[in-house]
Amino acid sequence: MPETIFEVDVDKPPEEQPDPVVNRWHPDVPAAASVEPGEKFRVETLDWTGGQVNNDDSANDIRDMELDPNHHLSGPIEVEGAEPGDLLVVDILDLGPFPDLEWGFTGIFDQENGGGFLTDKFPNARKAIWEFDGVYTHSRHVPDVHFAGLSHPGILGTSPSHELLEEWNEREGELIERGPDAKTAVNHETGKDEPPLALPPEPNDVLLGDMDEDDVEEAAEKAARTIPPRENAGNCDIKNLSRGSRVYLPVFVEGGKIITGDLHFSQGDGEITFCGAIEMPGWLDLQVDVIKNGMEKFGVDHAIFKPGNVEPQFSEFITFEGYSVTEDGEQHYKNANIGMRRACLDAIDYLTNFGYTKEQAYIILSTAPVESRLAGVVDLPNTCVTVSVPQEVFDFNVDPDNLENAGGVDRGTAATPD
Repeated sequence: MPETIFEVDVDKPPEEQPDPVVNRWHPDVPAAASVEPGEKFRVETLDWTGGQVNNDDSANDIRDMELDPNHHLSGPIEVEGAEPGDLLVVDILDLGPFPDLEWGFTGIFDQENGGGFLTDKFPNARKAIWEFDGVYTHSRHVPDVHFAGLSHPGILGTSPSHELLEEWNEREGELIERGPDAKTAVNHETGKDEPPLALPPEPNDVLLGDMDEDDVEEAAEKAARTIPPRENAGNCDIKNLSRGSRVYLPVFVEGGKIITGDLHFSQGDGEITFCGAIEMPGWLDLQVDVIKNGMEKFGVDHAIFKPGNVEPQFSEFITFEGYSVTEDGEQHYKNANIGMRRACLDAIDYLTNFGYTKEQAYIILSTAPVESRLAGVVDLPNTCVTVSVPQEVFDFNVDPDNLENAGGVDRGTAATPD
């Protein structure tokens, strides 16, 4: 087994970890560990919430979650000899849950606290707990679903330079200024506040590893949230970056300073419920090497990924198509986001024919290894998006040819708040 260079204790709060965790991107966070090129090593991680979710049948913890401290990540890990302009070659060798914590969770966040991709349709908190059986998983809150997970780190990235951090903050700040004020923008269908267009630096609940306390306050004013993916990769949530994958990460600071975490036992493309994967704490085995001057040699200033070939095998799918037209018939120009929304809503409606609530169906799309694609982008005015649901994840026949026999089954509900 590779040496563990970053340890966590799931029985302790984030601020009392054996190795101090981070929840922001900032170039001055000191390295928590150092590795040689070619070295194999293990990194332990908390779940992204820092242990706020319980294995129970109440969604109170999802409804009431403290979101400002998230994500809770491991690192930075310095690669000796790596310099700005290099590329790190990171191989994902293996990953999994801790042996005594073989369960994970999925949440639909309340519209008043986090929301999600379809928050106007699903405004209330729900939760599903998933039990792990080796590579397989099942849930008491979403019965008659059983599948092999495609486990992966939701977050893997390098630290930005001061210049890149400033660029992030400027462009995302300009987006916020161009768009509506998040506190006054209203969804006219629901009457609820819309989520913000971006998340600027937020100096509250900042965790910057082992940085001196005197420096944290100043750094927190510029440190970037880890929520969106950017040039350094970060929170990409790419389900196929699992065992056997190789990631080429650009180096912006001395040592590269890798940060990782937000482990997922399984996820569908899009992670659409926001807390949409099967989230878990666990461990991640990596091997890293350096390509000197790799950014210039490859002509890139961003990450490149090579997905591994270890994944569940599905042969039968049901595919739903979505277009750039809203539910009320409003035509948009080549809007893939609306296309994805329409395909997901159609898939959710379809699964309710088999006894699932809409919330359970939403969770299935977010956690099972669902394949989503941009099918067509060239034809005016619609972009076509497809969402393909593997039939093999169900313990019964969900084929359209069986739809006439689908009714009459009650499959319970996801966990709700007390």
